[in-house]
Amino acid sequence: MGRGVPELVLELNGRTWTLDPSRSYTLGRDPQGDLVIDDARVSWRHATISWGGRGWVIEDHGSTNGTYAQGRRIQQLEIGAGSAVHLGNATDGPRVSLTGGGAGGAAAPQQAQQAHQAPAPQQQSAPGWASQQAPVQQQGYPQQSQQQSQQQQQHQQQPGQQPGQQAGQQISAPQHQAHIPHQQAAPGADGGAGAPQVYGDRSPTTFHHFSLGRVMRIGRALENELVVSDLQVSRHHAEFTATPDGRFEIRDLGSHNGTYVNGQPIAKSATVLLGPSDIVGVGHSTFRLVGDRLEEFVDTGEVSFSARHLTVTVDGGKQILKDVSFGVPEKSLIAVIGPSGSGKSTLLKALTGYRPADQGDVLYDNRNLYKQFAELRQRIGLVPQDDILHKELTVKKALKYAAKLRFPGDTAVAEREARIGEVLGELKLDVHKDKKITALSGGQRKRVSVALELLTKPSLIFLDEPTSGLDPGMDRDVMQLLRALADDGRTVLVVTHSVAELAICDKLLVLAPGGSVAYFGPPEEALNFFGYTSWADVFSAFENYRDYDWAGRWRGSQHYQMYAADIDAVAAQSVHMPPAQQMRAPKAQSWGSQLWTLIRRYVSVIASDKGFMALLVALPAVLGVVSTVIPAKFGLGVPEAPSRFNTASGTIMLVLIVGMCFTGAANSVRELIKERVIYERERATGLSRSAYLMSKVVTLGLITALQGVIICAIGFAPRKMPAEGLIMPPAVELCVVVIALGLTSMMFGLVISSLVKTSEKTMPLLVMFAIVQVVFTGVLFQLYDSPGLEQFAWLMPARWAIAGAGTTLDLGRLMAPFDLNNPNNLDPLWKHSAGQWIMDVSVLVVMAVALGFVVARLLRRHEPEVMRK
Repeated sequence: MGRGVPELVLELNGRTWTLDPSRSYTLGRDPQGDLVIDDARVSWRHATISWGGRGWVIEDHGSTNGTYAQGRRIQQLEIGAGSAVHLGNATDGPRVSLTGGGAGGAAAPQQAQQAHQAPAPQQQSAPGWASQQAPVQQQGYPQQSQQQSQQQQQHQQQPGQQPGQQAGQQISAPQHQAHIPHQQAAPGADGGAGAPQVYGDRSPTTFHHFSLGRVMRIGRALENELVVSDLQVSRHHAEFTATPDGRFEIRDLGSHNGTYVNGQPIAKSATVLLGPSDIVGVGHSTFRLVGDRLEEFVDTGEVSFSARHLTVTVDGGKQILKDVSFGVPEKSLIAVIGPSGSGKSTLLKALTGYRPADQGDVLYDNRNLYKQFAELRQRIGLVPQDDILHKELTVKKALKYAAKLRFPGDTAVAEREARIGEVLGELKLDVHKDKKITALSGGQRKRVSVALELLTKPSLIFLDEPTSGLDPGMDRDVMQLLRALADDGRTVLVVTHSVAELAICDKLLVLAPGGSVAYFGPPEEALNFFGYTSWADVFSAFENYRDYDWAGRWRGSQHYQMYAADIDAVAAQSVHMPPAQQMRAPKAQSWGSQLWTLIRRYVSVIASDKGFMALLVALPAVLGVVSTVIPAKFGLGVPEAPSRFNTASGTIMLVLIVGMCFTGAANSVRELIKERVIYERERATGLSRSAYLMSKVVTLGLITALQGVIICAIGFAPRKMPAEGLIMPPAVELCVVVIALGLTSMMFGLVISSLVKTSEKTMPLLVMFAIVQVVFTGVLFQLYDSPGLEQFAWLMPARWAIAGAGTTLDLGRLMAPFDLNNPNNLDPLWKHSAGQWIMDVSVLVVMAVALGFVVARLLRRHEPEVMRK
């Protein structure tokens, strides 16, 4: 030891080292390091210990799971005799102890540098880095010369050189070796069968001893041998059995959210033989067998998350996301920013499994998200840019229906109410619980969207543009909310355009145009890295120099070595997805239960809007009254004297039929498009597509049928009807036809709603639909015996509705014939017979059913790719 340097002895795993101040010591999993730590929670090059001139210093190298002192995560800390740090976990990670070695013992450790302290700031030269390194200048933007290009390549080949720094300048940030050994994948990281690692091989939360022949039931009910207090778990979920021959089995007991072995769901009520390395997932708990002991790992939210070499390719071979790698430790808040077209939304879909990357891995605490999506999707929350809630409902009622859909069918009302109360209290929404969501501010509505996701206690939360459209004050409130969620034990990733509150994030990911990484690291170092003083300048540079190799510059930087090389060292892998059946989320509720909940919610939404309800009644009433304006001396189906014709009968039915056609389509034309974001999210959590569609059909169908009765009652009241009908009284037959037309038109409206991308496009299509129906009813001109035109008219519901009414009223003979020279040349669809009436009505019903299948098919386009059948 040199004079004045306190001797320091390091102890790790029973071994000791006396530290030499003339060199630094590397800690990590790297076999070539100085202190090799074989623990999956420790990064390849985790940290270094060195003499800093005034004292001994330990520095974290951007490790995935962090370095901790006194329970707090640190970036750099001065240490001495009596100090102790944990690697990878604040409580049970590998412990590094330090003691004094002689008379000149080390002084008491300095605690001046606190957790999350960043390295010393780098030197920054000009306001922009372009004058030294970019291929163009800040003013004028001339084309780069060949000499400039060569200088640029030389700069990129110097990993230690920072943006805005001339060759030979010194950097105050710590130096790192340029060579990073190839990192081996952590055991179990591939998520395949036989992977023995659970949560980075952390210590189990608890364990249970098995004896031969014993059965251990798992569930939420207190009578189970192993009680799991998790609302994602059914009351009687599954059971372990120790067979007499020493083997173990797991059997699902018909659970709602499923039982998983190595991330794959097992069939309900099925039994699976377990091997020594198999992992069983039940709700937020994971189990594995070690000898005769069952170890339980509870996912409390403190999980790491990483992406490795994510690449997304679209039709034509264009890459919209290029080799994106980054890793974040537990309880972190990560922001993702970048200009339009940089792939932020694509990255979010790849990270959540909505649209898996074509190449690369997403690791949820060392478990492959893509291969184990069916299980892990329950632990991931996603808050889209648009609110995922019905704004007409109160806060508490919206959460009540969401909890009803997401929790198992055997969850008691009191249990759901208790969880809703916990979430409302956590997000400070309890004072607003009885307010309609429309009455809340933008920031409060975003809190409700977050509350909806927190119901199932996700460990990982993604948010897409949560501050979009909010003023700076609300922007800050939302970001502080996300900071609190991370500090409370969750990992939060937010995609945002706002750069005002980036400082409260732990890490910042900047995407360049084309979908490549331009920077990843602490947000406070980002502007210095780019060499600019504002994010406006950085984004302008992205726009002006779109062809510049931003990813190459990043990979040639020291920040890359500090914050990304460890993750990026693993070779890229092609994505091999499990069968679609294994990736689809199970349904927490039965189909009938989902349908009933959805109908009740939809009725509540409609009932909460008094103006809309009044319009639903007023529209058919007005259309019915309009039909009474048309004079008809003796009514419908009765010839006028002295002529044998009643021309007004056809006109009256035309008005009623077209009015019902417009009313039915208007009821549904916006119902799917306005709920598209809600449907996408709920579908990912296990919502049945057919139950959702049927809830619309049932609710809107009843409303449409009631409107049909109103139209007929008003339209037929002042008219004299024929004495007898074909099957039923004439007014009833006509009403049945009108209602059948309304239902078919309603289904046409749902088709339109599922096709358009915005609500504004629905009205022009609705008007066009109604006008086309008027033309092809067969009342205005002759359609039969017109090849091509007649067959096209068969696709129009109004054609068959007029035919049904014409059959009852015998319009073919009542109206003046289209061919005056041949009065017997009548429309065959208007034949006055019971069989023809049944056929006309049946075609309307078949058409409605066929349109229902079309809507179901179109809904697939608005679902996560992993949910599509």
